[in-house]
Amino acid sequence: MKAPWKLWSLLVGLLALAAPALAVTGPAAGVRATSAPPTPVLVAVRATHDGGTVDRVVFEFRGGLPSKRDVAYVERVFADGSGRPVRIAGQALLRVRFEPAQAHTDDGQPTEAPRRVAFGVPNVLTAVRAGDFEGVTTYGLGLARRTPVRMTTLQDPPRVVVRVGADFPVVMRHVWFFNRRRFVENREPFFVRNLRWVAPGAPATALMDRLFAGPDPYERARGQRLLRSGASGYDDLTISNGTADLRLTGGCRSGGSTVTIAGEILRTLRQLPTVDRVVLRDPAGHTLDPTGPGDSTPACLEP
Repeated sequence: MKAPWKLWSLLVGLLALAAPALAVTGPAAGVRATSAPPTPVLVAVRATHDGGTVDRVVFEFRGGLPSKRDVAYVERVFADGSGRPVRIAGQALLRVRFEPAQAHTDDGQPTEAPRRVAFGVPNVLTAVRAGDFEGVTTYGLGLARRTPVRMTTLQDPPRVVVRVGADFPVVMRHVWFFNRRRFVENREPFFVRNLRWVAPGAPATALMDRLFAGPDPYERARGQRLLRSGASGYDDLTISNGTADLRLTGGCRSGGSTVTIAGEILRTLRQLPTVDRVVLRDPAGHTLDPTGPGDSTPACLEP
């Protein structure tokens, strides 16, 4: 009576030996885990003028090019995530989006790509980052005027180039910025001038746009800053009978200082042959001496 049990034990043993071989057969055999491709990392943003009719804004990446890239004119640029409008100087705005892309390292540190940078080319005034959020990187470009735009790519290193038309006449004028280094060292002048391209048809507007775009990297390295005094921009700029009249937007405060944004604006506008005096108003439209013979500034810029 023990023979059947021996046969049963032998059968169970044979099945156990066969089980590993059976386990590797079937559709799952040979499947390998794959990792997602690395996200391209934005490492630089710069602009050049080709000497003819085009400004080129170059976005340089490490780790390849983003698979999705687009550029479009928009009325406003909004921050990714918060949805708040982004402050960008200029008369026309381009939104540039890359996906997947990031402007930070894998450990969360920012790359060399600037958050905000001014350029010295004829049409593109500035590039401002509007987002580095969930694999999407967005920039806004502030332009002097709306012109044709085209996007191309280059390799070695990977680059996306936004080509912006600049086929219009320009002249050289000065923009004054606050030199923090000279101020700390108590070496006047505290406001220094820098050359900029501006369209001759509306030089006052062009100069204010250049001013609010801020100093370029070369100027910043030498201590120059846009002294905002709480303002985010300007509006209602007119020139009549030798008087340039404009209103600050966003805010207005001196912080108790004797140097304010008025020092930049008054010097920048008074270089124009059509401007003898400047009336600068606070966001509510108030100024201290709007009808007097000299320049007028708002009370919020008093020390």
